[in-house]
Formats: sequence, C-alpha cells, structure tokens
Amino acid sequence: MTDGRSWQGNWRVRLYERVRERGFDSLTAFAEARPAVPLYALAEELGKDDIAGAQVLVGLRAEAERRNQVTRLVRDLLVRELAAGLPNGWPATLDDVTRFQVAKALGMWSGSTPETYSERTRQVIAALRANPPPMGWRPLGPDDELLRTLLPDEEA
Repeated sequence: MTDGRSWQGNWRVRLYERVRERGFDSLTAFAEARPAVPLYALAEELGKDDIAGAQVLVGLRAEAERRNQVTRLVRDLLVRELAAGLPNGWPATLDDVTRFQVAKALGMWSGSTPETYSERTRQVIAALRANPPPMGWRPLGPDDELLRTLLPDEEA
C-alpha cells in the first residue's frame, strides 16, 4: 500500500515510463505477459511505492477503449480478481467461508468494470451462481472458454 506518493506528479507518464523500461510498448502488453496476476501486484512490479493498482486499471481501461477491446478487458479483470480471491480455483461447495470468498472476488470485479458493463456483470454473476463452474476452475486468461461464453466480444 502506498502512502499517496503514487498520485503525486504526472503518474501517467511515470506509469508508461516503467512499462517501456520493462520492454513493453503498452500497459496492455505488460499485463498480458502476466495473466491472472492481480492489479495490485502489477502495480507493485512497476513501482512498489509510487504506482497504484487503480492507476494500472485506469491505464488498461483507456487502452482497451482505444483498441475497442473493453469486453476482453472485463474478462481479464475477472480472471485477475478470481486469481486473487480464489487462488485454488472455484470451490467444490459453497459454505460460509467460500461463499464470502466468491462474493468478494465477484464484487471486486464488478466494482472495477466500466459503468456501461454493470448489467452484463450482474448477468455473469447470476449465471455463475446459478450454474457454478467445475471445482477448481481457474481461468488463466481472458480467452478462457467459459468466460468467452459468459462475456462474448461485442466490439468486433
């Protein structure tokens, strides 16, 4: 956790300088090279004390909008939240603990998606609750077959 330094100065310039220093031409390329890694961990890799996960999210959203790949980003964000919240994959049963873990991961994901996706995220959450994925399901990237079924590309 940073103490606010991440928001000082021109953080966008700093963010992209760090991405280029690591040999990537975009934040998206940097993130795609680290599938299923939570945003906070991407931020720590770029600058433990002066880059925040929220800044990575803002940059990824902007790039996705420019590339007309917002749905893919939404799937990618779900993968990252599931990896953080359910590191062993989808639970076999939903008891009090695992129900909370699933709800937290899905809630974090819902909160990170663009407002225009709020209805679609509600539909995905309802579908996952009504028909849970197999035990241990852990998508490794935004092109996971189940995720593409739940959130097909619309931009193309």
